[in-house]
Amino acid sequence: MNISTFRAFKSRNYRLYFTGQSVSLIGTWMQKTAVSWVIYTLTHSTFMLGLTLFASQFPSFLFSLLGGVVSDRYNRYRVLLTTQIASLFQAVLLAVLILMKHYAVWEILSLSAFLGVINAFDVPARQSLVYEMIDDKADLPNALALNSSMVNLSRLIGPGIAGIVLEKIGDGACFLMNALSFVAVIASLLLMKLPKYVSKPHTKNVFGELKEGYTYIKRTPEISFIILMLMLISLFVLPFSTLIPFYARDVFKGTASTFGIIDSFIGLGAFGGAMFLASLKPGTNLKRILAINTLVFGAGLVFFSHEGNYPLALVFAAVAGFGMMSQITISNTVLQTTADIKMRGRVISFYAMAFFGMQPLGGLLIGSVSHIIGTKNTMLCAGIIALLIGLLHMSFLRRSKMQAQQAQLHEPAIDAA
Repeated sequence: MNISTFRAFKSRNYRLYFTGQSVSLIGTWMQKTAVSWVIYTLTHSTFMLGLTLFASQFPSFLFSLLGGVVSDRYNRYRVLLTTQIASLFQAVLLAVLILMKHYAVWEILSLSAFLGVINAFDVPARQSLVYEMIDDKADLPNALALNSSMVNLSRLIGPGIAGIVLEKIGDGACFLMNALSFVAVIASLLLMKLPKYVSKPHTKNVFGELKEGYTYIKRTPEISFIILMLMLISLFVLPFSTLIPFYARDVFKGTASTFGIIDSFIGLGAFGGAMFLASLKPGTNLKRILAINTLVFGAGLVFFSHEGNYPLALVFAAVAGFGMMSQITISNTVLQTTADIKMRGRVISFYAMAFFGMQPLGGLLIGSVSHIIGTKNTMLCAGIIALLIGLLHMSFLRRSKMQAQQAQLHEPAIDAA
């Protein structure tokens, strides 16, 4: 790792964003861990864990396309500031509910769904705004990789802290700390100095702009293929995380701390993956790395699925986390660097729809399948599917390379004619 790994930090606005978001994301992962533990403690049901994921992410699927249009039509900075304040409000409501000790599963699910709606508008605005935060646009891939390292470092730290807080202080403290963490990101946004926003005339209505975005993606194979692969991974593989409480409590006979530690090791692997991506030289074939790391992701899940040795299981969890990292980061990087600036918000909204929309459906699917074939076999199947998707991706890349070579061979003959 060298100084170029952090070259995006040359931009003041990005440094502010990174600092504030880092604090906020630790709180977010604490809340995610606490919600999963509270739901599983109340219900002892892996299906309810899947339903919780569905409630928190399916609203993002429903509204993400609208969120992309809003990001392209209006001031992304103001949209992001609004969504962060709304997220603070949601976190405070959830903290008060848990601290009052009189809560039901449906209340937690309802507030999770509310956060899902907020995220539908937050993600396209936040991802698109990163481009405007970077002074040298050549540093954008590095900034996106650093974003992922931030997300996964928080995933490493947050669940570990949450496990200790759940055990020593109580679940209410986790939710309260998350609410307080939003102050940091809101403050960082207020301190930014972005170029003055210039409003643009809109010749199409919202549905016209949605159709325009879809047509653009359809005509750009590089973008449509990446989104399709992310949809498959999000539906069949990424919801594996909903099964982790079962491993913590029933396989390794642990407590909330055990759950937090397993989640942290997944985050440790993912953080390592993010730093690896941030250290790559410009011009590296990211699509090939994405295909290889999908195979790594699948292998980690296959080995973790039936592992009864706790330390060894943690190693496999970290391997899975390393491979998982590429699904989100490289997909995002390719889309951001390929998409036309006028379409970026809408392209990111389709990315968000694939990521947030398929995971909750996958959560319900995995939760249901685990009741039929068992949780360990369900985890095994998720790993095998990841391996198959990785092999499919490798095959696609080989075919694309061969087609490009054949096209080059035909060019001289055409010129000679």
